[in-house]
Order: sequence, then structure tokens, then C-alpha cells
Amino acid sequence: MDNIQKIKKCYICARECSIQEGGSGQCRKYTVRKGQLVEIAPDQYLVVCCISIETMPMLHFYPKGKFLQITTTGCNFDCPGCISTVLVKEVGLSNIALQHKTADQIIKQAKEEECLGISFLMNDPLASYFTFLNVAKKAKRANLLVGCSTNGDFTYESSRLLAPYLDFINIGIKGFSDAEYKNCGGNSVENVLERIRTFDNHGIHLEVSYTYKRGNEDAIENFASWLRESGYNIPLQIMRYIPLEGAAPELEPTINEAEHLCRALKQKLNHVYLFNSPGTEFLDTYCPECGNILIERDFYGPMGAKTKKINVNNDRKCPKCNHLIPIPGLKKRDGYMEKAFEGGYPFTRALEMIQAILIACGVNKLSHVVKVWEKVLTENYLDNLHNDLQSIDQYILTIKKYAGYVGAEEKATELISYMQGKVAEIRGKLREVTKRPRVYYAMGKPLFCLKGERFENQLVTAAGGISVNKEIMGDGRPGMTITVEEMNKLNPEAIFISSFLSNTPDDFYRECITKGIKVDAVSSKRIFTHAYPNWDFGSPRWILGLMNMANILHPELFKFDLFEEAKYFYLNFYNTKFEPELINLSFAKPANNWKWNVDNLNQEVSN
Repeated sequence: MDNIQKIKKCYICARECSIQEGGSGQCRKYTVRKGQLVEIAPDQYLVVCCISIETMPMLHFYPKGKFLQITTTGCNFDCPGCISTVLVKEVGLSNIALQHKTADQIIKQAKEEECLGISFLMNDPLASYFTFLNVAKKAKRANLLVGCSTNGDFTYESSRLLAPYLDFINIGIKGFSDAEYKNCGGNSVENVLERIRTFDNHGIHLEVSYTYKRGNEDAIENFASWLRESGYNIPLQIMRYIPLEGAAPELEPTINEAEHLCRALKQKLNHVYLFNSPGTEFLDTYCPECGNILIERDFYGPMGAKTKKINVNNDRKCPKCNHLIPIPGLKKRDGYMEKAFEGGYPFTRALEMIQAILIACGVNKLSHVVKVWEKVLTENYLDNLHNDLQSIDQYILTIKKYAGYVGAEEKATELISYMQGKVAEIRGKLREVTKRPRVYYAMGKPLFCLKGERFENQLVTAAGGISVNKEIMGDGRPGMTITVEEMNKLNPEAIFISSFLSNTPDDFYRECITKGIKVDAVSSKRIFTHAYPNWDFGSPRWILGLMNMANILHPELFKFDLFEEAKYFYLNFYNTKFEPELINLSFAKPANNWKWNVDNLNQEVSN
């Protein structure tokens, strides 16, 4: 009988794990102490920083509003290709980079930073329920707005206790069937649909995001029909799938396919948005009555947006037809601009870039990578990291520095020698070149221009081109949308499309023609992308991208056999075969079947 009494059912998420005294459930974030369900490591934050709310992303709630982001670690789900893997699986509870902050300290920081409120995002509040509930209660008493981004798999009990303290919530839909939820470690889609009803009944501002993988178009359309038939006027955010970690590359739809889906969904719903698609017009808000553009936004990193312009009257009405726009907190206000790796998912990309360097230096123990992360985060090196990754020579020095933290100097020296040898060969042959083509670097669609300072544009110069991106002044992350007139004035002779969140040259070309882009690169169809993802940024594999660009820009000088170079690179620096069909969009992992070489990975993460 005593043993039975010591077992308690967790009521936080719909898994409802049975937890023994001193044990833990599936998410490894809760235990039972003296018969009470408690968090194992409460009030431990990996990220506490200011963001604009669109970074969350939240589009119809206090546009341009400044909020305090809070992020812990862990998740109750285990989704294939998770964009937050480093947070939910690889940063353990004992990581020394975690900051202990009481709820009062969080509230104080939000007030001091003049934030409108507090938002929990990037990992799921279901993994830190009591921490978030405590912050939410105190934030409401301090007249701060409170919200979160979540998979929504609360139990009725946990949602009932939290709902009175929430003002806004983004629920990520994993699919529209029980099978898709079971694939993520959940039980049923119906539980999440019930939580949408729960939060809506409490008057909480709701937005939903749905991950669009190639092949699940019918499920998304069925979900949109459910929203309409249920009477919810909820904005639907379509998250174009980014195949990371062990995800299959073929599941990534093209931007063109995603936009086609959004057009169909807009026949059912008033507000449909598209993320992870730089340059898309499906981030803007239009008046549902007259179609007038009300809010203009731009791509702002994975899963994020940035509001550029708000075009409404002071009384929240459309200036063209006078229709009332029901967006809470809608007014013209100054926005907040995050630092390069601050806020939202660019933070996780920064950790992946460090991991990418270490893996290429032969580091295959997660604990060694974590050691470097801890040093970078505790000594505030992230700003330095951004600068270090913006030039070829500095990047190579960074390899040596990070490898030195974990005793991987020998392999790092070999990697550096290979990279410096290729760079020197290219620079040497270019010394006598007098004609360098003008090159434009886009991400996604033709008018999304990568900022001139970006690493990709340094590769253009190193490969013997002139980067026209450096002639454009603008702000954004990682770039900004320009006009057709600006593009035509640049008149590039060659165009490269980023290998991350990319596009097909054919789709890119067709859009150039449709939009009236008349530049030499389009007329000659000199529009290129890299053969494989992350050959131009995020990983030491950029050296392969540099050779590719040199081949294209100066075929009279360079004839690198890229397949042979890739085979050599993978064999020597990843200790694995180069198998193109297994390459996905992970910066760090060289292929979707790559695994850490440890027997006790779970122990490393949970300790």
C-alpha cells in the first residue's frame, strides 16, 4: 500500500505519466517529493531577453510590442526534426549556463526593460509548468501581459489553472490525426482541440501554427475547415517545414508550394500567414472587408517575423473602408530590434553553429559540446560569435579557439589546413583577374536581400565576385525585402540563392519575370543555388560552397570536383560517407542519420 501511495499521476500534460517518489516522467522535468508533484529544477532559465512579439511569433496582438522572452529547457514532446533540439534534448538540467531567477526577479526585469509583458517560448511551458504559472500569477498582479507558445497538450486541469493568468497564446498543431500526435509522443489531436476551446472560452487571444510538410496539405485544409466551422476567427500560421536533425529532406515543401496552399486556405479563413519563407507576401495583414494592406511584415529568422509598417487609423479602423480591425493593442508604436542571436530561434541556430564547428573537428560527445556552450553563454561570447562568423579568416580562427576548449586541436588543425589551402588556391588564381561579375545574394524569393555584412557575401568576394548586396542599406535579420526598382538598379550579372530556407532556380526565375525584374542575371538565366544545404553558412561546409561559387563565377580558372571534395570532407572530418540523399538543413549534424557516439546520452542530458 505504501508503494501505491508514493505513485502520483502527473496532471501537467495529456500523457499523465505515473511517477514514483523520487522518479520522473517521460519529459524528465517533474518528480514526486513527499507525495507532491514538483519540478526537478524550477526557475532555471536558458534565455531571458527582450523581443518584439512578432518574433514569438504572434501577429495579431500588440504589434511591435516589446516583451520579455523567457525560455527554460526540455519538452513533453519528441517531434522528428524539432527546430529546438538543442533546448529540449541537448542542454541538460545541470548546465551551468542556466540562470536561476525567481518570479519576482523576472517581473522586475520586465518592468525595468519597459516591456508590455512576458512571453514563454522556444521550449514548451509544459516542461516548466509550475515555474511559468508562478511567473504568470505575479505578472498579472504587476499589470503585465502574459502569454506563451506551446504544443497545447495540457490536461483540462493544468489548462484550467493557467488560463486565468494568460492574455495570449500560440498553439502549435502537429497534425490533424492521432497518428501524427503519437509520432510526436502525444496521444490525440482531440485533446489539443479541446484546449483551444478552453483558452478561447477564457477570452484569451489565440493564434495557431501548423507545420506544413509536403504531403499533409489535406490535413491542413481539414484543420482550416474545423476552425471555420467552429466559429473561430483565429489567425492561422503555416510553418513551412525545416528538415533538421533526423528529418527527411524530401518533406520540405518549396516556397511556391507553400504559397499555393496559403491561397487555398484564404478561401476559408480571414487571416493566413506563411513563415520560414523569406520574401513571401503572406506575412502581411490585409483588411478582410476591402483587401487593403494594414500591416507590412518581413521575414525575421526561422519562425519569426518583423513588423515594418502599421497602416490603420488611431481608432483601429481600416483607413480605406473604415472596418474595425479586432487586433488587441493595435496602434503605431516604435519596435524593438533584437541583437543578432538574441530572441527567438536564432539563439538555437547560434548554438548549432558552435556545434557544427566542433563536430567537424571530430568532437562526437555531446558533453564536450555542452562544455563549450557553457563557456560561450556564461562569458557572454554570443555577440563575439556573430562577429567571428562574418569573415573567412576570423571564422578559421574561431575553429581553433573552440576546438581548444575541449582538446580537439589536432583535428581542428587538419580542418583549418584543408580550408586555408582551398582559400589560398582561390585567392592566388584570382590575383590577376580584372573582370569580376556583380553578384546578388537572395534568401528564398528574389526581393529578399541578404544584408551586405553577411558571411555569404564575403564568400562572393572571396570567389571573385562583387557583392552588390553591400550597396543596399537596410535592417533586418538576416536581410530585408527590397523593391523591384532597387533590384533593377543593382543589375547583378549572377544571382545566388541561399542554401538555407532556399528556393528552386526555376521558381525564382519565374517570379523574377512575373515581378518585372529586368537584370542581366535574369536575362542570361545565371541564377544558382548550392548543391546541398548549408554550403554557404552555418557550418564549416561553407568551404565546399566557396569552391562551388568559384567554379560558377570563374569557370576559366576553377574546375573543382565538388562531389569528390564533399566525399573527402565527410570522410575526413565527419568520419562518414557522403550520401546526398541524407543531407538535411541541420547546421550541425552532417546527415540525418548522424548520431552522438555515446552510450549514456540520456544521462548526459538529464543530469
